[in-house]
Amino acid sequence: MGILDILGLGDKNSEIKDFIEKGAVIIDVRTVGEFESGHITDSKNIPLDTITEAVGSIKSLNKPVIACCRSGMRSGQATSILKQHGIDVINGGGWEDLNSRLN
Repeated sequence: MGILDILGLGDKNSEIKDFIEKGAVIIDVRTVGEFESGHITDSKNIPLDTITEAVGSIKSLNKPVIACCRSGMRSGQATSILKQHGIDVINGGGWEDLNSRLN
């Protein structure tokens, strides 16, 4: 494991592909306004400031999660919170970058 892996910046393409193959749901943690201005098709908008309250509904999806936001900072925070609640989650980074990796 290298320093990039420790920082969550390792082989992101492979990790994202693995999560998609497992049926992952994409959760965009930007604000509603940011989400409405553009987002990944079929992603769910759960703003970061409501993520803790949404843990139960996220768990009920029974799927791995890819978190995204504008730059990767908020999705990193969301990833940490969701991991603390036992959810299989990765930080997908910025939504536009993630969207390009999916296409």
